[in-house]
Amino acid sequence: MDQISDMRAFVQVVQRGSFSAAAEDLSLTPSAVSKLVSRLEDRLGVRLLHRTTRRLALTPEGETYLVRARDILGAIDDAETEVARASTTPRGKLRLNTGSAFMLHELASALPDFLARHPEIEIDITVTDRVDNLVENADVAICIGPIADRSLVARRFAYTERGIFAAPRYLERCGVPQSPAELDGLDCIVLSSVPSINHWPFRDGNEIKTFEARGRLVVDDAEAALRLAIGGAGLVHLSDLLVGNAVRRGELVPLLTEHHMVEPVPVSAVYPQGRHRMLKVRVFIDFLVERFADAPWSTRAKRPDGRTAELSA
Repeated sequence: MDQISDMRAFVQVVQRGSFSAAAEDLSLTPSAVSKLVSRLEDRLGVRLLHRTTRRLALTPEGETYLVRARDILGAIDDAETEVARASTTPRGKLRLNTGSAFMLHELASALPDFLARHPEIEIDITVTDRVDNLVENADVAICIGPIADRSLVARRFAYTERGIFAAPRYLERCGVPQSPAELDGLDCIVLSSVPSINHWPFRDGNEIKTFEARGRLVVDDAEAALRLAIGGAGLVHLSDLLVGNAVRRGELVPLLTEHHMVEPVPVSAVYPQGRHRMLKVRVFIDFLVERFADAPWSTRAKRPDGRTAELSA
């Protein structure tokens, strides 16, 4: 650090032509600047400046040193400028893990806006419905449902709700269930990648009872389960995020809405501890909050007291 300070003082004296002018630029006293230059000369073992009462002149050694010193200080200034710019301009490759459902139904249409807003960010997307290692080789992952790994940070940016749905063609063929007890005779599409989703909660007076979905169709992908349901293969238990458009088009019908216990399901950006310090991660999560907190499928989670839960980590 002393070497850089001495070097900067020397260059400033030459550029300004006097110790007093250089001192003003460096917020030092003229005597302090003179000491810095003298210390530099002592360390080098040569005289860099001829000092007279009227002017300063470079020695041959001073001319040589000035050229190299300007290059070195310029490189330092460029490095600091680049780092400072990087801290205010999001850039670089953002590695993202997301499930197929969120990717196909929501993120695919949203990412062009994000990329237009942040032209120096690249996104490398891995589409996976694995929940055992959400952030493997990723900066951030998008997860629907609770996060079991307590070592990760989860920033909830929306909530959705799960319901029970079936295609009109299936209901015409097999009948519309009027109570949870009638589910036993119907086909259920089982989602193996999220076992908890196959336990359907129902209100029974003041109690909550769970129906365990069973069926001959077992898939490990929520999008595949959705397509099977639309095709008339049976009942499915999925979130509004996935089924919203299909319901609006009349391809699926909600069932047992008076009995099914609606639980808000968090939709979260998940990342390892400390990763939020990366600007590209912060701006991406801010974008998710802005874009999806009030999406048609998103519901502000209701607590038992009826108040709205905050969107927070």
